[in-house]
Amino acid sequence: MKYLHTMIRVGDLDKSIQFYCDVLGFQLLSREDFPNGEFTLAFLRSKSSSSAEPTLELTHNWGVTSYEIGTGFGHLAYGVERMSEFKAQFESKGYALDWGPSASPSGHSVIAFVRDPDGYKIEIIETRAR
Repeated sequence: MKYLHTMIRVGDLDKSIQFYCDVLGFQLLSREDFPNGEFTLAFLRSKSSSSAEPTLELTHNWGVTSYEIGTGFGHLAYGVERMSEFKAQFESKGYALDWGPSASPSGHSVIAFVRDPDGYKIEIIETRAR
């Protein structure tokens, strides 16, 4: 498995992007609105990181201006080459997917969610070329 990104929810996306970019030296890689889901995603990466290193995903749910610490954490994300192989191996160990596999909101990849023993969400993203 390969570590891909960490997602956190933010109340003011522009303020958060400014902080991570201007204060911590990240660069904005992409920003996309999803009107049907009423959220915006922004992906950032440290300017010193290579393009193969993990990113930070900022998620802004429209109409939400703040989160309690603890509820703002979203999920960890890991890449797998083939979702079908991951699913079979995961289920063979006695676990079940929490959601998916299904197309991502952008439609560019196949994703699924699992939960760790404490209930934290982990996104599994198929990374093989389609």
